[in-house]
Amino acid sequence: MTGHRHGTYRFLAGAILPALALYAVFVLSPYAQAFYLSLTDWTGVSGDVGLVGFDNFRRLAGDPLFLAALRNNGVMLVVVPVVTIALGLLLAALVSFGGRRGTAIGGARFYQIAYFFPQLLSLPIIAVLWQFVYHPNDGLLNGLLRAAGLGGLARSWLGDPHLALAAVMAVLVWSSVGFYMVLFAAAMSAIPTEIVEAATLDGAGRLATLWRVVIPLLRDNVQVAFVYLGVLALDGFAVVQIMTVGPGGPDNATEVIGLGLYRNAFTYGKFGYAAAMGVALFFLTLALAVVALRAGRRERVELA
Repeated sequence: MTGHRHGTYRFLAGAILPALALYAVFVLSPYAQAFYLSLTDWTGVSGDVGLVGFDNFRRLAGDPLFLAALRNNGVMLVVVPVVTIALGLLLAALVSFGGRRGTAIGGARFYQIAYFFPQLLSLPIIAVLWQFVYHPNDGLLNGLLRAAGLGGLARSWLGDPHLALAAVMAVLVWSSVGFYMVLFAAAMSAIPTEIVEAATLDGAGRLATLWRVVIPLLRDNVQVAFVYLGVLALDGFAVVQIMTVGPGGPDNATEVIGLGLYRNAFTYGKFGYAAAMGVALFFLTLALAVVALRAGRRERVELA
């Protein structure tokens, strides 16, 4: 019996240890190198690496561009997940329960495919497409406004400091909402129809049924969506880099941490300082995930 147990342990060790070794080399090792570089003044070119301790992090606290990026990422962290999840839930509910007697609407599969389509495009391609949509002279958005007799509402969407960040967030929401609509619709399809019918028979309207019956049953899905969308909002590098003109857009209105990291590393040759930004972004993302998961766990404990 003992020999059989040892054989099982050897088999498990042989199956797990190679995967752990690969994980350590390709995941943990780059993290460790980034943490080390954040404590240095490495330029990315020179072989000389001088330890500066926490000076890079102290500089971050007084860097106006980093603080502007932190503020913009904070706004995106609130707006992008909330709007995307709200629209995803609404569209999923309309597709799943918008028919007669709370059933799925006709052509539900078509709508899911249509809304999911942006997921087939990479984020840089989406950014390029929307850059043309937002063009102040030949863009589709201003063209539609002028054709509808609303030319007074035409704006330089990416050139106005008051509108640039909102324009970028609208693109992030548009590119993500279809995926979460399909995710929520799949979760809603697993809800027993008896529950929805019982709420309807009790006199609950469709909005009340969605808010008080359906959404509570999708709490885990919403929690996961918030974490992933929060990570997207804390990044935002590709969209801002492609869509906006100049570093950080007009008057740093679209400056984000990822953009500052890229600029400091590959334009200014301050790899140590850029690594400090990356470490700060890592801990912000980690804190977001921990807070969201703990909040979800606490809600489940209270309901139990």
